[in-house]
Amino acid sequence: METKTENLCNLARQLKLTGAGGAINDLLISAQQKQISYLDFAFGLFNAEIDHRNQQNLAKRLRNAKLPANHDLELWQENHLGGISRKQVTQLRECIWLEQNFNIILMGPSGTGKTFIAAGLCYEALLKGYKACFRSMEQLIHLLKMKDITKSAAREYMVLLNADLLVIDDIMMFPIERKQSVTLFNLIDHLHQNASIVVTTNKSPDEWVKVLDDEVLAAAILDRLLFKCEVVKLSGKSYRLENRKTIFENNVL
Repeated sequence: METKTENLCNLARQLKLTGAGGAINDLLISAQQKQISYLDFAFGLFNAEIDHRNQQNLAKRLRNAKLPANHDLELWQENHLGGISRKQVTQLRECIWLEQNFNIILMGPSGTGKTFIAAGLCYEALLKGYKACFRSMEQLIHLLKMKDITKSAAREYMVLLNADLLVIDDIMMFPIERKQSVTLFNLIDHLHQNASIVVTTNKSPDEWVKVLDDEVLAAAILDRLLFKCEVVKLSGKSYRLENRKTIFENNVL
């Protein structure tokens, strides 16, 4: 025969109050020990449910984001990255620019931290409750090709359309077919002034024309990205080359 506590847990599960159901036992023990009021008990129960749902929501948004392995700005090394200060990084991490639908362009040579900063800002946005996604240019172009072919790609494309922040890593890295260029413009145009876009690139805007082979389309994309935008030019030596891993402990024979 079920106890009243077990019955209460079952009722919570039937109502899909998983967080509250999982917290009932601990809350009952705490209520008995501390003699808390009915109001405090109810508050604890609902608060447990809200915390549980917030964690589930964050986990879902993290899955949709598809962040690279390195995305924690707490590990940022100020002595390595040139072109941006710790104060500026701290300001960007506050994500106030997302409320204003500002874009960010991170420019610089390979290995200067563009991807790391972009992924870090995406992660900070997720922690603050925003819907944020990270895609490399290669991943994005593949998605644009497949969105009208497979249901999974169509669903993923809808996730990007509804994002508060889209990060495009290594934009304009390689030539793009005309059809995908137009679809890329349509995506950026849809997000324009409705969301924020962060792009990383090692090419100047003048070189974007060569990649797209369409001066008008390149100008249209840049026009939307630069309308409300912070351009950060990173400099310095490649972090990967300076911290290159080796098989051997030393070079002594």
